Amino acid sequence: MLGLMLLGLGLILVLMGGGRVRMVYSYPPPAQAYHVSHQSYSTPPPSSTSSTPYSSNYGYNYSNPFPPGTDPEIIRSFQMVDRDNSGFIDDSELQNALSFGYHRFSLSTVRLLIFLFKNPSERPLRIRPSEFAALWSCLGQWRGIYERFDRDRCGIDVDELRDALYSLGYAVPPSVLQLLISRYDGGNGRKAHLNFDSFVECGMVIKGLTEKFKEKDKRYTGSATITYEDFMSMVLPYLVTYN
Repeated sequence: MLGLMLLGLGLILVLMGGGRVRMVYSYPPPAQAYHVSHQSYSTPPPSSTSSTPYSSNYGYNYSNPFPPGTDPEIIRSFQMVDRDNSGFIDDSELQNALSFGYHRFSLSTVRLLIFLFKNPSERPLRIRPSEFAALWSCLGQWRGIYERFDRDRCGIDVDELRDALYSLGYAVPPSVLQLLISRYDGGNGRKAHLNFDSFVECGMVIKGLTEKFKEKDKRYTGSATITYEDFMSMVLPYLVTYN
């Protein structure tokens, strides 16, 4: 969609030359990769005290079981939607599973989450138990961030989005923030307020593209030189995977 294409291209300053693309942060790069300690789970977070694997508790013979100590509520949420016991769930099944603990995310957000959390070698848009557990845990952390910065409980506005993303390690330039949040203003220019679904979608795009960029910026200087093909391969998946 056009809005996401503008987002992907607006995240970076592109200087073309000699068949290569130089990408520069408008702000200094984040000091650390995504990491937060704020957690707010609809169900208890995974416990480190339990050592019983998923397969022995629930009778499944998955080749990729849940990690030992995974909270039973997370396991049950997966089990309830994996009706064919395949050990994988697709986008519609994940949408239903997440509705048990959070709320019903849009399919576009669900597909983005699968894209970011699935094994890159997996061609179908689906996730396995270990990836589902990681995704669920991450959403718990992001829920805590959302509740912390939605100070007026009316949804996240552009200033609150800036602060929330900064707390996650992303110093996003104001021009990019405006471009990012304009997708949710209904096209009438009114001040947008993001619900949790939209906040996750915005934040995950920032997170994913930043991590892809940092793979090229190995010295964390805030700039990197990549080929045009690599640049397109970096951005386009976010525009087509979950559209």
